[in-house]
Amino acid sequence: MPCLADWFRRLSGRDGASGKLRDIIILQEDSMVRRFNGRLAWVAGCAALFALATALPVTAQSTGMVKGVVKDTQGQPVDGAKVVIEMSEGTSRRFETKSNKKGEFIQIGLPSGAYRVTAEKDKLTSNTADVRVRISATAEANLVLGAPGAAAASKEAIAKNAELKSTLEAGIAASNAGNDDEAIAKFVHATELKPDCADCFYNIAFLHSKKKEYDKAEAAYKKAIEIRPDYSDAYNGLANIYNAQRKFEEAGAASLKAAELSGGKPGALAGGNADAMFNQGVILWNAGKIADAKKQFEGVIAANPNHAEAHFQLGMALVNEGNLPGAAGEFETYLKIAPTGPNAAQAKALVEQLKK
Repeated sequence: MPCLADWFRRLSGRDGASGKLRDIIILQEDSMVRRFNGRLAWVAGCAALFALATALPVTAQSTGMVKGVVKDTQGQPVDGAKVVIEMSEGTSRRFETKSNKKGEFIQIGLPSGAYRVTAEKDKLTSNTADVRVRISATAEANLVLGAPGAAAASKEAIAKNAELKSTLEAGIAASNAGNDDEAIAKFVHATELKPDCADCFYNIAFLHSKKKEYDKAEAAYKKAIEIRPDYSDAYNGLANIYNAQRKFEEAGAASLKAAELSGGKPGALAGGNADAMFNQGVILWNAGKIADAKKQFEGVIAANPNHAEAHFQLGMALVNEGNLPGAAGEFETYLKIAPTGPNAAQAKALVEQLKK
């Protein structure tokens, strides 16, 4: 990675702007990996501890739908059957709709994940259809009301889901209490109850990453992705652990995939996931790809003009280019947005030195 202090000395023809400025710039270089790790771990931690306990906000760009048909044992459509669509990966999210005269039903606005779909009418229950909802995609569930063994199967599924739910709640409680080993054991048991529980593997991976057991974390993140190929948080988790090990090429690839899945494109100047783009920019910076990192920080600001850290990092990139007035402007913007932010003292000192 280029040394910004050395560059600044060459540019100014003197021993940097000041010893203080050199110290600040060098400190910035050394702290990039640490700040990225802490920041992403916080984001991942929120997802890990609450993904199975709370529902995420539903948006048009991050939901899918389920549709299907309810028929009786004679193959005739059933009108007015209550269709229950219940998330089966730990949360208690539940959606209900009804079939029309043709037996058809549809439910939109579903977050991605695994669901269990059943129907009932006049004390008759249907078979259980297990489906996976993906972003901007349609899953199909065809149900037969009064199918042989449907009631027994439904009771068994309810009991198994109750055990899964209690296991996940115990895992979350253990994690909140700082008992990471116990939490891992609970989430591992959850995967035995439901082998396709992507969120369970994600939480296992996150907890291993907290313990710096990176090989185990990597395996669990990859398992979560195998189950749910569009799991952007798991790709961000991979980027996090690769970055912690200074495997910047692997981190960059994982971060790029996370950004794509989140709706952003490399260097995109509008839309997309600002945090994913920022993380990618940090990884590129750590890998010494300053020009590419700058494009990412510009993309973050275009997507979210109030992203303070992106303004700070863009300022550092502009210092590296020799655009000192532009850099000063970015540091000033940072101070307006985050006057007490983690880089406020550095930004203030840089503005003072760059304007001399």
